[in-house]
Amino acid sequence: MYTQRDETQPAALLGDDVPHTIALVDDDSNILTSVSMALEAEGFKVRTFTDGAEALRSLTAKPADLVVLDIKMPRLDGMELLSRLRRISDVPAIFLTSKDDEVDEALGLKMGADDYVRKPFSQRLLVERIRAVLRRVSTAPDGTDDAAEKPIMRGDLMLDPIRHRCIWRGAEVALTVTEFLILRALAQRPGHVKSRDQLMDVAYDDNVYVDDRTIDSHIKRLRKKFREVDAEFSSIETLYGVGYRYSEQGTPAGAGD
Repeated sequence: MYTQRDETQPAALLGDDVPHTIALVDDDSNILTSVSMALEAEGFKVRTFTDGAEALRSLTAKPADLVVLDIKMPRLDGMELLSRLRRISDVPAIFLTSKDDEVDEALGLKMGADDYVRKPFSQRLLVERIRAVLRRVSTAPDGTDDAAEKPIMRGDLMLDPIRHRCIWRGAEVALTVTEFLILRALAQRPGHVKSRDQLMDVAYDDNVYVDDRTIDSHIKRLRKKFREVDAEFSSIETLYGVGYRYSEQGTPAGAGD
């Protein structure tokens, strides 16, 4: 479901019987070994990289279905790796962070990461987070809810859930899976306020804990992406202490940030 400018597509998108490919990027060989074993035991294919530069070269040539990356690495750290990957792809990404990396977690979400897991972590937790993100990616229609999968037209906005496309005033806006789900929830009922809790329910599985800052970071990232194609974009409004809403008219530019 994600967009890759290169025509090469990861094998897992060829059919349900093909296992998803997960790219692990961490300079800690013990983490690579233990996580690889856990993922392979769950039926995933795994590609491992000990530094960001190596991962960037390989993933540019042959994408994965999801990337798990450490923030602090030599040569090319996780933040810069994600930034460069985002220039060519919106492949789902999960950051591995330490308990002291709260600022980095917020920055990673702003840059387009879909989730983060703090070290030390259980392998089971990471596997569940990976599955949760992949489930959000795999939102192709099965014929049982055709209405929910029809394109959403809201003034200058067009959202196509089937093709995972977002168009604003004729220009395509590349969104991560989580960003797309949040925007769709807001755009489905213009003018209606969605609380942070409601948006978390839409974007994350019940067994995944996120705090309010996570939703705020995704909203900021959404606004930034839209303003890259339209500096006057103001349709995502903040109601302080309440939540967010989508307005087809929008507030004056810069308001509600």
